[in-house]
Amino acid sequence: MLEIGQQIAQQHLDAEDRLIGIIGPAGTGKSLLIKGMFPGLDLTNDDHGVNVRPLPLLDVSDNEFYEPHTYHLDIRFESAFTQLYELSEAIKRAVNMGRRVVVEHFDMIYPFMHINAELLIGIGEEIIITRPNLFGPEPQDIADIVNKNEGFRRMAHSAEDLTEFYLHQHVPGDLRYVHGDIRRGFLLKFPKKPQVDLAQAEEFIKGLIAQDVPISYHDERHILIGDKVHLCTNPRMHCTSTGEISNFHLLKEFHHDILNDEYLLVGLIGDHGKEEDIGDINTITLD
Repeated sequence: MLEIGQQIAQQHLDAEDRLIGIIGPAGTGKSLLIKGMFPGLDLTNDDHGVNVRPLPLLDVSDNEFYEPHTYHLDIRFESAFTQLYELSEAIKRAVNMGRRVVVEHFDMIYPFMHINAELLIGIGEEIIITRPNLFGPEPQDIADIVNKNEGFRRMAHSAEDLTEFYLHQHVPGDLRYVHGDIRRGFLLKFPKKPQVDLAQAEEFIKGLIAQDVPISYHDERHILIGDKVHLCTNPRMHCTSTGEISNFHLLKEFHHDILNDEYLLVGLIGDHGKEEDIGDINTITLD
């Protein structure tokens, strides 16, 4: 998510953007995305920012030299301390003073502001990046999409960790790979084709799914699969147990990405069709 945030900042963020809206359920990686977009920005909902009271945004003044240019707030978190109409006024005041405000759960504050974000990002199964105008989209439109599909992302990320769990236990040597995303699934991208029996790997993972093993947060870099500690890049983004993963399977061969010279291990969940339909995996459905 940090890398994706960097890409979004490079490709979509304008230097003059003052109001950035982020939408998505808890645990989908919104804060990581923001850290990637705005390195060094103090997040007011992390372990350090929660101790910064009152919220810095509430005290923005005209003294630009001594005050930050960019502010962050999490509406769901801050609504426990401050009324939404007060947060709305603080955001509008800061924006009118030329400051930039990055707002998580923007859909919650929009009914009080009636001002849409200049850059609106939704995080669910997929990442939606829009520049709204008078004709939409409205924040709730984005929220409806990401909230509907968020469960698939939890399943895909959980299945990805189970696959890594198998690889680390059964494949000798130092496995080097990077993560990738596809619709209702995941990618592991290897610089060299590993010696892995994918049918055996799938059988092992389906066995863990059938056992309905608990998956839980351990710390910021690890999860627990049952009682086993496993390294994870996003430990808050999982199903609560393996049994929640539906229709998991692995494609039974590594696919060679010729342009990048990588070998792709492809895992799928949900309602994907036959394996030979690999070219349709990222097809967007308008249901």
